[in-house]
Amino acid sequence: MKRKKMSIKWRLFLVMFGFTVFLLALLWFFQIVYLKNFYEIIKKHELQKAAAELLEDFGSGSSEWKMGKIAEDYDISVNLTDSSGKSIYNANIMENSHIYIFSEEHFRKMYAKAKDAGGTVMYEVSGRYRESDREPVRGGTPEVNSPPQNTGAPPGFEGGFGAHGMDAKSMVYTRIIKDTSGNEYVLFVSSLITPVDATVHTLRIQFIYISVIFVILALVLSFVISRHVSKPIMNVNESAKMLAEGNFDVKFEGRGYREVWELSETLNYAARELGRTGRLQKDLIANVSHDLRTPLTMITAYSEVMRDLPGENTPENAQVIIDESRRLTTLVNDMLDLSKLQAGVTELKAEEFDFTTSILAVMKRFSKLTEQSGYVIDFEYDDDVKVYADEFKIHQVIYNLINNAISYAGDDKTVIVRQTVREGKVRLEVEDHGDGIADDALENIWDRYYKADKNHRRAVQGSGIGLSIVRDILRLHDAVYGVESAKGRGSVFWFELEVLEEQG
Repeated sequence: MKRKKMSIKWRLFLVMFGFTVFLLALLWFFQIVYLKNFYEIIKKHELQKAAAELLEDFGSGSSEWKMGKIAEDYDISVNLTDSSGKSIYNANIMENSHIYIFSEEHFRKMYAKAKDAGGTVMYEVSGRYRESDREPVRGGTPEVNSPPQNTGAPPGFEGGFGAHGMDAKSMVYTRIIKDTSGNEYVLFVSSLITPVDATVHTLRIQFIYISVIFVILALVLSFVISRHVSKPIMNVNESAKMLAEGNFDVKFEGRGYREVWELSETLNYAARELGRTGRLQKDLIANVSHDLRTPLTMITAYSEVMRDLPGENTPENAQVIIDESRRLTTLVNDMLDLSKLQAGVTELKAEEFDFTTSILAVMKRFSKLTEQSGYVIDFEYDDDVKVYADEFKIHQVIYNLINNAISYAGDDKTVIVRQTVREGKVRLEVEDHGDGIADDALENIWDRYYKADKNHRRAVQGSGIGLSIVRDILRLHDAVYGVESAKGRGSVFWFELEVLEEQG
């Protein structure tokens, strides 16, 4: 069973809706699932940056002022001690901070850890440094420059995190430094990594509502946009189905988008051409049937006369049969030539030949016609001209143009063949004095099956489809060709070839 394809409307709908869901999932992943991790990474980076700024002006006269400003800007605690743990300067420090005061053992552990790490160490600590854990150290308790504050604690936690030993985290940066005199100091920098669980929970609830709203909006917008985008394409598709069923009068209306409009214009052109081709094919059947039937009727009639009537087996009657047989052969050959040319299987056999002599040879084929039917074919030229082309096919072009002029000649039965040479090109013109061709028919006169005159008389010689053969042969030669005509003023068919050698 053939699987039914999804329509463009629903495919667009699914793509747009799926993209919205993907964005929501991406936001959920980064804003909810990994929010805590991102927060801790950012705080660590800020702590390192603040420590680097603190060390830039260490030992200068403005170091204490800058130390306080940096502590305030980055919301960190700073404690500078000597090598024994006595606080020299501190800023923005809280009493429940791990770097407020130290027992001698705790200081030595932190000092040793920094020494082992090359003078600098950063580590995490959980909870708060409790009062019960402190022991007096040399130098006494440092004067706190910034009183302890618990304004950052969530509502309902009286006394702040430190007072109740909440499971909070802090980052501590320890750096052993020396001044210009070689005295050793220890810089402690601490930053609270505030628990974000409550924030994450709030965001999760908020995000659930936002997600529901976004999904509903995405459903509506995806449906509206997909319907709006796909409607012109669906209309073109419906019209294309009608065209496939043979309705060549269908109109394609693609609005809203340039590509759809261009596709509609292309399909409208295709519909017009298919309709025109269909009509021309009907004309072909009528014309070819007429051209085939006439010689066949003549052959049959004269053959029966010669068979049934005594004395009718004359050379004249036999010649009629021969002439009509040749006409029939010419028609079939022309149709085969046209099919080969338009199928692109015909190859040129170019060679040097006398173009003027070829014209005279073609005119000789019409000598019997000029003698018996009173046609006049005049050839006007100055000198013989040589060209490099396929002699047989150019001969065929000249023959078809002259034959076409005879078929549509005026009452004077005169055809003028004119050869002129100018700027390295030879131009051949075939002129008749017939009814001419209307302006709206000129662009189609070379088309296959096309007849400007629906009531044309059968060609005196040839098939009546010679102009299509002329066009295709000249295109093979990359030759310039055309027609000049007006209703009631006759026609001039012409083409040009490069001159190989100009004489005279």
